[in-house]
Amino acid sequence: MYYVYILRCGDDSLYTGITTDPARRLREHSGEISGGARYTRSHGVSGFAALWSAPDRKWASRLEYRIKHLTRERKLRLADGESLPEEFAKVCRRCDL
Repeated sequence: MYYVYILRCGDDSLYTGITTDPARRLREHSGEISGGARYTRSHGVSGFAALWSAPDRKWASRLEYRIKHLTRERKLRLADGESLPEEFAKVCRRCDL
């Protein structure tokens, strides 16, 4: 199982990524363990803004790509519970945070 996430950073910016282990990845981005992205190391991390499960890496990568190309406003609406685009809503599910 793969997960696509949006992190809210300390400066209120957003960071999107994929992982197989959301808890570990959050610890990496937060600097608790090595492996976080350079962006989150320099901007800090507040926590997950949104998290979705995807059946495989292909779908997770497609969703990540689509989210990364959205406007900030659209990303915030997704984080607030707006539905994913139809092609993703059929296979990806929102996870409770």
